[in-house]
Amino acid sequence: MLELGWFSTGRGEGSRSLLRLVQEQITGGGLSARIRFVFCNREPGEAEGSDRFAALVSSYGIPLVTLSSQRFRRERGAHSFNQVREEFDREALRRLADFNPDMVILAGYMLFTAAEMCQRFTMLNLHPAKPGGPVGTWQQVIWELIGQRTEEAGAQVQRATMDWDRGPVISYCTFPITGPEFAPLWTEAGGRSVEELKAAYWEDLPLFRRIRAEGVKREGPLVLETIRAIAGGGVDLAGVEARSFTALCLNGEIEAHLRTG
Repeated sequence: MLELGWFSTGRGEGSRSLLRLVQEQITGGGLSARIRFVFCNREPGEAEGSDRFAALVSSYGIPLVTLSSQRFRRERGAHSFNQVREEFDREALRRLADFNPDMVILAGYMLFTAAEMCQRFTMLNLHPAKPGGPVGTWQQVIWELIGQRTEEAGAQVQRATMDWDRGPVISYCTFPITGPEFAPLWTEAGGRSVEELKAAYWEDLPLFRRIRAEGVKREGPLVLETIRAIAGGGVDLAGVEARSFTALCLNGEIEAHLRTG
């Protein structure tokens, strides 16, 4: 059985949905794994979203370890989290010392991790772009796709390294952002630059919202099917960084998951 750790800031419904999807597969017998702990960089009472996330974790009986990154930074008088990143991760590792998971899933975890954390755990990061695609936040990725008039988007699960968003790719999926359903949205955007579209719509641009929606509904199944492949021996994490490793394309599995709900 695969032993998992789970890191999340727990900001919104996406974080809860992803945890719920994987845990329901585990409890239903569809996934040979166990989540040994959840680590959250927000503490009780800090935000409504993370409080709801913590309640979900508790409802599953999974140990929840918290350490507020905002409070940690303020108490040390740091102007930016970068100044205390290594110290924060050392304290987090101290609190997680009793756990030894096979791998850790970064699922909506809004902090970059320091070298010591990367060395301690085998961490998998969900990135909302296909291999070779844009880096950065999901907002930055979508704007770059629009700016480049890209025909295909995607998502990937990668081995988290200090070279953030550029670690070895373990699995991925792709989906078109052209065709009959997207054509009127591209027409509406017209030939305007990203700066013009941001000024006129910001993230309410229908094209932006549709690309995000198509990505979100695939991200959970991508993480789930990646964990399933690793648990079943289809992926050897020890060989992921080898030049001979070929990332898994999970388009078929994910589209089948979407069809069956």
